[in-house]
Amino acid sequence: ERTMQLKDSVALVTGANRGIGRALVAALLDAGAKRVYATARRVESLDQVVDMDPERVVALPLDVTKPEQARAAADKAKDVTLLINNAGAAAFGDVLGIDIELVRRDLEVNLFGLLNVSRAFAPGLSEGQGERAIANVLSVVSFASMRGAAGYCASKAAALSITQALRADLGQAGVAVHGVFPGPVDTDMARSIEMDKASPEHVAKGILEGLAAGREDVFPDPMAEQVGAGYAVSPKEVEKQFAGM
Repeated sequence: ERTMQLKDSVALVTGANRGIGRALVAALLDAGAKRVYATARRVESLDQVVDMDPERVVALPLDVTKPEQARAAADKAKDVTLLINNAGAAAFGDVLGIDIELVRRDLEVNLFGLLNVSRAFAPGLSEGQGERAIANVLSVVSFASMRGAAGYCASKAAALSITQALRADLGQAGVAVHGVFPGPVDTDMARSIEMDKASPEHVAKGILEGLAAGREDVFPDPMAEQVGAGYAVSPKEVEKQFAGM
C-alpha cells in the first residue's frame, strides 16, 4: 500500500465545477495541496471554484471525451502528482427501454473519458519522482447493477476493469492507482434517486483519507463501507440486494 502525502501535492480534478469534484478541490486546499488544476467542459463554470483560492486553483477546459483536450491539459499541467478522474455522466432508465444513445454517452464519459485522461497523464506521472497517484471515482455499482441505471452501472463496472489494468501497467513505474467507490451522493446527478445520500464534502474527505492511508479500494461513506464489506463476503448477496432496490 502506497500512502499519499497530500501536503504540497499538485492535483488535477476532472468535473470540478460541482458535486464531488468541487468538494475535492476544497478538501485538497484544506489538506495543503500546492496547486489544484480544476477542469470542466466549460471553463467559465469554474469561476467560483477558482475563487476558493486564486493563488492555488488553476482552471482548465477539459471535455474528457476528447483525447486532444486531455493531451492539451497534460501539456499545461506537467507538474501533476495526483490525478483524480471524477467527471461523470449518469442516465437513468430500464435496461430494455432506455435509449441506447444514453447508454453510449455514459460509456463515453465514465469509461473512455477516464481512459483518455489517464493515458494523457500517464507518461508524466510515470517519469515523475516521489509519491504519484491516480484516483478513479467509480461507484458501489461497479460491483453490481442497480435497477433503473443499468447503463451507468455497466460503465462503472467497465471503468473498474480499466482501473485494475492501469494499476498493473503503472505500478512498475511507482504510480499508485486507487478505485473509489462512493454510495449515493447528494449531487445534481443523483437528484432523482430516492435514497439516503452522503454529502459531497463527506465523500471528498473520505476519498482523501483513503489516499493518505494508501488504500487501493476507497469506500468513502457509510453505505460504501457496508457494500464493500458485504461484497468481500458474498458478491451474489450484493447483486441480489441491488437488483431489489
